[in-house]
Amino acid sequence: MNEEPSKPSLGIKQVISSVAAALLGVQSDDNRKRDFSEGKFSHFAIVGGIAVTLFVLALIAIVQIVLSLT
Repeated sequence: MNEEPSKPSLGIKQVISSVAAALLGVQSDDNRKRDFSEGKFSHFAIVGGIAVTLFVLALIAIVQIVLSLT
């Protein structure tokens, strides 16, 4: 039997940190390589989708506040 050792998976804090760094454009090359070798696409897609949704909702809230002040 040829059993491959399971590759380590990133924790939720590391995924959130990597997504935040990528959204801000400050992701280091070492972290990017780690993400591609150890991370799962589905985890990054889910956290990224949540982050983008929160960002859009924050923008909508800011626009609503500014419009209510005028």
